[in-house]
Amino acid sequence: MRYIRFKKDNHIFYGLLKDNTVTKLEGDLFGEYTVANEVYDFHEVELLAPCTPSKIVAVGLNYRDHAQEMKEDIPSTPKVFIKPSTAVIGPGEKIIKPAMSNRVDYEAELAVVIKKKAKDVTVEKAKDYILGYTCLNDVTARDLQFADGQWTRAKGFDTFAPIGPVITDEIDANHVDIKLLLNGEQKQHSNTSNFIWKVEELVSFISQIMTLLPGDIITTGTPSGIGPMQSGDKVEVVIEGIGTLVNTVA
Repeated sequence: MRYIRFKKDNHIFYGLLKDNTVTKLEGDLFGEYTVANEVYDFHEVELLAPCTPSKIVAVGLNYRDHAQEMKEDIPSTPKVFIKPSTAVIGPGEKIIKPAMSNRVDYEAELAVVIKKKAKDVTVEKAKDYILGYTCLNDVTARDLQFADGQWTRAKGFDTFAPIGPVITDEIDANHVDIKLLLNGEQKQHSNTSNFIWKVEELVSFISQIMTLLPGDIITTGTPSGIGPMQSGDKVEVVIEGIGTLVNTVA
């Protein structure tokens, strides 16, 4: 399935995307829903962030090449931090550079969308708790990250978590191509087969720390090639089997 969240006639719905048509869902994507009779052309609807997480649990240094780039040792366990729900924006929305930062970077990431309440989940059962996957740009005020030593301010500004365009369960999340394009130029390129910790290991590990709620996101780290964005830039996160998340910087 390929799920989207969209606005039509000033109302917000979830839908199923197939080719260029959107079939409206009635009910709760993370609970009970039915497939409605209403079908729209994709270009008739306004695409929104595909879910509204209570929190985003992010993983640092989950690609070996990025750890080397940041001159960090491979940690013995995943290094996790939180991005607030207020950082979320959808496809086409603007990333706003905060006045207190002089360097704001892109970070292309595969994001995991949690399907149901998860606590103390085993690796073997982790897939049962995953609705699907989407693209995420872990926007980071790099100068503030280095200045603070911990990452809450650098990662937590409004608009610093673009997600979308769809949630899909049709990929092998541990074996997909991931890229980032800045103004059409490729800046990052890797494959999730280079993860230090696979998706199932991350879901299990994080669920042993905190309860994951339906719609929450685990974002799985970025490959090497991080760099700054400037006002007016167009940034695209491209993940095989998911699609392209496009935002501009303001």
